[in-house]
Amino acid sequence: MAEKLSTGFGLWDSVDPAAQPAPLPPITATVTPRIAWQASVGEAENFVFSPGIDAEEITVASHGGEISRLDRATGVLLWRAKTGQSFSGGAGAGGSLAVVSTLRGEILGFGGRGELKWKTEARSEVLAPAQVAEGLVVVRTTDSRLFAFDAADGKRKWVYQRANPPLTIRSTAGVVIYRGAVFAGFAGGKLVALNLGNGAVGWEAAVALPKGTTELERVTDITSAPVVDDRQVCAVAFQGRLACFEPRGGSLLWARDLSSYSGLAMDDRYVYVTDDRGGVQAFGRETGASVWKQDKLLNRRVTAPQVAGTLIAVGDLEGYVHFLSQEDGSFVGRIATDGSPIAAKPARFDNRLLVQTRKGGVFAIEVP
Repeated sequence: MAEKLSTGFGLWDSVDPAAQPAPLPPITATVTPRIAWQASVGEAENFVFSPGIDAEEITVASHGGEISRLDRATGVLLWRAKTGQSFSGGAGAGGSLAVVSTLRGEILGFGGRGELKWKTEARSEVLAPAQVAEGLVVVRTTDSRLFAFDAADGKRKWVYQRANPPLTIRSTAGVVIYRGAVFAGFAGGKLVALNLGNGAVGWEAAVALPKGTTELERVTDITSAPVVDDRQVCAVAFQGRLACFEPRGGSLLWARDLSSYSGLAMDDRYVYVTDDRGGVQAFGRETGASVWKQDKLLNRRVTAPQVAGTLIAVGDLEGYVHFLSQEDGSFVGRIATDGSPIAAKPARFDNRLLVQTRKGGVFAIEVP
């Protein structure tokens, strides 16, 4: 069995716990984001929780075993269920179905009125939120297995498994479902595309290859979800590379040496990455050429970037959401939440961002 390197909020905690976060940088704000609504769901403890968003509702959960559905436009509570169990990862949502995972590796599916519809087992730790699409629920476990369950009754449809290197990072890396395919990055720097319907492997590619002499030096895990559209699929590895591939066949388009555990985002022009020290970087989509780097958030445990209209948003360890210019990475706005860390990548819906803090605050932020 592979040994897991516990990472807390990010690998930085394990690599250099004495590192001091950069002070909050002064900015000259040119945009003024505002909190459209907020809610509370309960604390995350040492886990990372993120909201699940579907067409009309938002699902949020807490480590204490509480799951809630909120109206997407107003944040009004629609229903709440207290399970008496401990949850380990963020909520998944699709249609009327809400999905959460327990510490014991159980997957619970709740219906549109908060009733428990089904329960099944992954038999391993699940830290990433489930993804719901085309009548299936796809769940990733920390031992590099992917399960697909029937969204109606929880019955297993298929499972995909791969071997882990001797040392891996305990991460919340999830999967992305796009146009009938499941994309997932794994320990050892591998990116895999699977058929959503049956779990068959479409292609496998190397984002990064292990280097160095010690097991720690050779860790090149992909610890965040990839980003994908019709043009390309991109992923980034810790102590490895940022790499983009052709989504149908997996041919390498370009790659750049880079280390990240937080993750990335993509728009029509650029790929944005938060590196392992908290720097946010932008690269051209066509060639991977470096466009800009914002390095004034070092060691602030910065989340993966999220595209917010013409801005880029990241959260940090003090609950701030920072807004950067897409053109040059300069700070253009900032908003505070409840002072506790934002660990997951901000989610996006309509003209708003959604963040969930470690204290359990859920904030819908409207961006002009």
